[in-house]
Amino acid sequence: MDKFRIMFQFLQANQESFMNGICGIMALASAQMYSSFEFTCPCLPDYNYAYGIGILIVPPIWFFLLGYVLNNNISVLTEEWKRPMGKRRKDPAVLRYMFSSMTQRALIAPAVWIAVTLMDGKSFLCAFTPTADLSNFVNESYQSLSKNELMKLQARIPCKDVFDGHEIISREAATRYIRCLSQACGWTFLMIITLIAFLIRAIRPCFTQAAFLKTKYWSHYIDTERKLFDETCKEHAKSFAKVCIQQYFESISGEIVPQLQLPIKKGKGKKDDDDGEKQKSDEEKLLGVRKEEDMNKVLWNWHTCKPALMLNKRAEDMNGHAHLDTHSVSDERHTRTPKKNTAVAYYSKV
Repeated sequence: MDKFRIMFQFLQANQESFMNGICGIMALASAQMYSSFEFTCPCLPDYNYAYGIGILIVPPIWFFLLGYVLNNNISVLTEEWKRPMGKRRKDPAVLRYMFSSMTQRALIAPAVWIAVTLMDGKSFLCAFTPTADLSNFVNESYQSLSKNELMKLQARIPCKDVFDGHEIISREAATRYIRCLSQACGWTFLMIITLIAFLIRAIRPCFTQAAFLKTKYWSHYIDTERKLFDETCKEHAKSFAKVCIQQYFESISGEIVPQLQLPIKKGKGKKDDDDGEKQKSDEEKLLGVRKEEDMNKVLWNWHTCKPALMLNKRAEDMNGHAHLDTHSVSDERHTRTPKKNTAVAYYSKV
């Protein structure tokens, strides 16, 4: 149990590693789900295409949305996008970086599903068999079949137990041909995905690296700030509840036995000191917020008007602007320089 707790704490501390692990698990799950999925083609001209394309497209969409749901940063992105401006401006570049990072991770499992599906070829065979040109595999003595009859016969090719036109068309040859096309599409898809990933990795350093580092830093800052705020709120709530309960029991005990004085036991000095220190630490964790109305005001102000990103003493005077006026600072330095007092001597000719 301790090992799982340590692993969970490690994954919480390393959010990026945790999300990469989730993406890997989803990719393996998509491949495992496809291998355990019972593929049943309807073998009807009007339904084969819808069923085959649905198996190829619908599960990737579900995996894509699930990747967003399992990503904790989606709530951070939404809060940062919808929050009021307040004293802190919103940088669209940071929002784009967070969204692109989440999208890249969410696309892994759908890409694996599409690649595995195309490599296997069952859905491709079911979808395109009725409309594929299989004239090379049709017996020459049955060339007079109508288009509708030939489409119905080709639609039953994926169903081995239902197909009854072995003397008209070679089912094994047609199946191999369509599966070969499916695997070609699968390898083409993998090559395109790999090429796009390579170009993104190779071209990104060619642009301004400083802008990328800035967006990456502030995206990490937003995530870290939210975690620390949640932890501070939890600590405050715990200390608030502890102090409130202690004051409640002290008031109740005072009302029940107002004149009761318990004898002081010797040898408890160190324990009393420890309890006093714990109570003092709980008081310090309250951070001066000791009322429900004050706490609600703190939470409301945090949402509506987050503090400016300045840590110097002039943050309040600058009204939330995150830049310094170097000219004004230099002017203040020049104006505050002490003037030299020169002594003037007068000589009389008398």
